[in-house]
Amino acid sequence: MDWDDLRVFLAVARTESLSAAGKRLGLDPATVGRRIARLEEQTGTGLFTRSPQGYALTEEGARLVPAAEAAEAAALAAEEALRQPQGAGGLSGQIRLGAPDGCANYLLPPVIAAIVAENPGLEVQIVALPRVFNLSRREADMAIGVSRPEAGRLTVQKLSDYHLSLAAHPDYLNGRPKVESLADLRVHRMVGYIPDMIFDKELDYLGGLGVTLVGVASNSVPVQLQLLRAGAGIGVVHDFALPHAPELIRLLPGEVRLTRAFWLIRHEGDSRSARLSRFAALLAEGIRREVARAEAFS
Repeated sequence: MDWDDLRVFLAVARTESLSAAGKRLGLDPATVGRRIARLEEQTGTGLFTRSPQGYALTEEGARLVPAAEAAEAAALAAEEALRQPQGAGGLSGQIRLGAPDGCANYLLPPVIAAIVAENPGLEVQIVALPRVFNLSRREADMAIGVSRPEAGRLTVQKLSDYHLSLAAHPDYLNGRPKVESLADLRVHRMVGYIPDMIFDKELDYLGGLGVTLVGVASNSVPVQLQLLRAGAGIGVVHDFALPHAPELIRLLPGEVRLTRAFWLIRHEGDSRSARLSRFAALLAEGIRREVARAEAFS
C-alpha cells in the first residue's frame, strides 16, 4: 500500500472533506477523490460514506486509521533523521501548538521567543482559541489544555499549576458596596465567561463561587481582562495576567485564590518523535518558569 495514498486517506479522515483535505495537501479536490477511489479499489472495501455533509469513515476505514498513522509517524521520523543529522544542534521544521487564549496571550510569547532564539531553524505556529483542540484531526501537533483528557489515544503531561484571583478596577469599586464576603458579590456586576460557551468545567470559576448571573461576558480571557480594566465589574483573573493590569485590585485574597493546571496533550504516536519530545521538554520548562515569574510579580 502506497504511503502517499495513505497520506491522502488521513487528510480526508481528519477533515471529512475532499476540498479541505486538498487544501491541506496542496491538491485539487478531484485529485483527492481519485486517490481515495484508487485506495478503496486496492483494499476492496469502502473507506468512507459519502453524503452532502461530507466524508465519514466507515467501520473498515476506521480500522485503517491506526495503521495509516503508524506509517505517518515512520515517515515523519525519517524526515526528522534527514533534516537533523546526527550531532547537529537545534530544532528545525514547523510545529503547530494549540493553546487556550489566556495561556497564549500571557505566557507563551516569552517562552516561544526564547525557544526560537536558541533554535533559529524552528518555525512555531501558535493557534490561540478558547476551545478544546482535536489532535486526532491534526489541528495542531500538540495542545495545551486546562484539564486532563480522559479518552483518546493521547499522551498527557502536566505543565504547571497556576492561580486565579478575584479582582476589579478602583473606578468600578468607588462608591459601590464593599466586598467583604462572597455573599456581597450578589449586588455587583460580574465579568466572566459566556455561560454556554464555557468549553471546560475547569473554567467555570464564577459558578464555583456561587455566582449565577454574569452581567458582562466574553469567551475570551484577554477581553475579560480589558473589561475589568475598563471598570465593567468584578471578575476572576489569572494571577499570571495581573502584571499586564497592575491597576486592578485583588478582592477577598484570603478567601478566593483558585488553583488550576495546564496540561500538554500530544497524539500517542508522536511520542516516538525526538524532535517533538525535545520541543515539549523546552515548552514545559519555559511554562513553569514563566508562571513562577509572572505570579511572583502579580
